[in-house]
Amino acid sequence: MSALILTVFIVYTILILVIAHFTSRKSDNATFFTGNRKSPWFVVAYGMIGASLSGVTFMSVPGDVYTNQFTYFGIVLGYIIGYALIALFLLPLYYKLNLTSIYSYLNMRIGKHSEKTGAAFFILSRLLGSALRMYLVVFVLYEFVFKAWGVPFWVPAVIFIVLILIYTFKGGIKTVVWTDTLQTTFLLLAAIITVVCILKELNISIPDMLKASSEQGYTKLFETDPNHSKFWLKQIISGAFITIVMTGLDQDMMQKNMTCKSLRDAQKNVMTSSILFIFVNMVFLCLGASLIYYAQQTGFQLPTNDSGVVVNDKIFPSIAFSFSKLTSVVFVIGLVAAGYSSADGTLTALTTTFCYNFLDFGNRNDISEEAKAKKRKHIHIIFAALYLLVIIAFRPFHTESLINKVFAIAGYTYGPLLGLYSFGLFVKNRRPIDKMVPYIAIASPILSYLLNMYSTQLFNGYQFGFEILIINGLITFIALMVFSKHDIKTSEI
Repeated sequence: MSALILTVFIVYTILILVIAHFTSRKSDNATFFTGNRKSPWFVVAYGMIGASLSGVTFMSVPGDVYTNQFTYFGIVLGYIIGYALIALFLLPLYYKLNLTSIYSYLNMRIGKHSEKTGAAFFILSRLLGSALRMYLVVFVLYEFVFKAWGVPFWVPAVIFIVLILIYTFKGGIKTVVWTDTLQTTFLLLAAIITVVCILKELNISIPDMLKASSEQGYTKLFETDPNHSKFWLKQIISGAFITIVMTGLDQDMMQKNMTCKSLRDAQKNVMTSSILFIFVNMVFLCLGASLIYYAQQTGFQLPTNDSGVVVNDKIFPSIAFSFSKLTSVVFVIGLVAAGYSSADGTLTALTTTFCYNFLDFGNRNDISEEAKAKKRKHIHIIFAALYLLVIIAFRPFHTESLINKVFAIAGYTYGPLLGLYSFGLFVKNRRPIDKMVPYIAIASPILSYLLNMYSTQLFNGYQFGFEILIINGLITFIALMVFSKHDIKTSEI
């Protein structure tokens, strides 16, 4: 079985490298950073599915059904609101200013300190969040394949990072846009084929399986307790803001959107993606229900940690690998697709952000394109190495469903960006004191963390969920108002 899985991995990787070869021919810096702004909007929209799902959705969303039922769907509904706001407010701004890195807007609106602060928070958030997504892929392949061979954990991690570095090295975002379409296809096929195999084995239809799961409480869509961290209204609002910050204020996701030929194409791409996400995430929730139902009907022992607690992230892989060769193979293909899609765009975006917001590529006419390309490649390698270090360092801390950790990181690291962009877009004729912005951006997450830690004591039992992101952004916004002054020129930006 291990040999078969390794063969599947090699074949899939070769396919990715072939796509990279054709998309990176005659590439230059513009190809790497903007894809020459020639990407068909429907290709970007379809590829965005895989880029947004990642390994965390692939395994954590189905596994999370065991603990939180279908309440994640509230987050998904919030996505539609978030994408609509991105299409209405952020995309027109980015296209109007012809941005390569979206954090250059903060320099135009406030100043250099704000630009670097925004870029730094993105780098921190994406480096951690995306590395955790990639970690989950490496972790599962290690547990179910490499561990039996006595191979250390860091070996598959290095293999993945080196391969991603190779196929993004020349083509950058242009290559990523096209490889994401392949990742999306195999992610969806893996989920659908697994569900079909389970239903066929148990001789039951999807409606009957969902009915049986509903009777046991596993398909509960909305939590009605306002104090619960998964309360439905909090989930929807949080989903909207998570989309705004993790897509609209995220260089990785926006860099793909801005490869479209026009603003109108980019808007069509975003709104199409928002609708597709509803159906795709429902597929993964149904997958989670089918996995749990299968375990109950067959007596399959769900994986647990040393304390006897079920490990949600291991439910899907443990059943897939024990079920049949077909489910093992499609699981690995989906997993590898998730791993590549969560890392390739991130490495490209991190490189772009550093080159444009710290090395000032957009305004540097004193160095040649060849020199810029050389610097860009060095930065790309450095971020790949940092990515690898985070993956290896995180292993001792993997104790719960990673989707919660990813969103928790986003709540604290994207909050300052939410406050900065909200101020820039909606407060006219005032400009924050630029030198104060880094201090505000650091203080806001700290205050938010303290509020979250003591929320039950301070707010009569109330527990913050993902909406801590909104609190974080609000603290940043208020502080920016306090430390700002009248400036009529800001109304022009």
